[in-house]
Amino acid sequence: MNVIETRNLTKYYRDIRGIENLNLSVKEGEIFGFIGPNGAGKSTTIRTLLNFIFPTSGSAKVMGLDIVKDNKEIKKLIGYIPSEVHYYDDMKVRDLFQYSAKFYEQKFEEKTKRLAEIFEVDMEKNISDLSFGNKKKVAIIQALHHSPKLLILDEPTSGLDPLMQNRFFEVLKEENNHGTTIFFSSHVLNEVQKLCHRVAIIKDGKIIEVEEIEKLRKRNYKKVTIELEKSNMDLTIKLDGITDFSADNNLLKFLFSGDVKQLLNYIYEINPQNFWVEEPSLEEIFMHYYEKEEK
Repeated sequence: MNVIETRNLTKYYRDIRGIENLNLSVKEGEIFGFIGPNGAGKSTTIRTLLNFIFPTSGSAKVMGLDIVKDNKEIKKLIGYIPSEVHYYDDMKVRDLFQYSAKFYEQKFEEKTKRLAEIFEVDMEKNISDLSFGNKKKVAIIQALHHSPKLLILDEPTSGLDPLMQNRFFEVLKEENNHGTTIFFSSHVLNEVQKLCHRVAIIKDGKIIEVEEIEKLRKRNYKKVTIELEKSNMDLTIKLDGITDFSADNNLLKFLFSGDVKQLLNYIYEINPQNFWVEEPSLEEIFMHYYEKEEK
């Protein structure tokens, strides 16, 4: 069963493209990554699926229900964490959770309490006294406390420190083990690698490709910059796994997916002035791959 399914889903803001002819399917029980650079259409897709904005054309279903006609029923079955969190400042955290609970038919005080302990949230504090990070933790608890069948996350880790990010991922894995399908939108490659089973990349409002995360891991690209003592434009690097090579004065830049030991030996042999090995940005690694596929 597909928990999310879109058919030529399109959203334009007058003449400005949001998403265009988006076809996507997310299977029941998956942790599905939805990734791309800022402005690619990730949030527009999510807001359309949640019926916060209306599609210009096309259609989509969530758990077999139409996102427009059945949006009230859909909202009972999902949890949602937005990229930016806004609440009524004069409410206490506890009051917010009690207010949220009234939209559902079951009781879940124990789970709310357990999540508050995990994320170290003081439920007696006023919303106005919370930092951005603590407001994000409140949003996480609110999205999870009713054990949704589908969890939709839009850049959910922004504002969380590394310790809370790790706790958050552990909680997500636990929810997934209990049957929750997770739709995880992010531009942070490392988060997607840690968590997701499959991943789709979106660029300029269109899905370029859907890929299994295991295949993504096997590429293991590194971004390498080598600074030479003097310009050497004729230098040829004879190593397997080099792509996107460029030479600019005394700087050599390339993506590398080969044997790291061979790379280090090579760097040692040419005696550089300096070198850097970094994780490439999500856009660099994916845009390189899919541009190569198109060629």
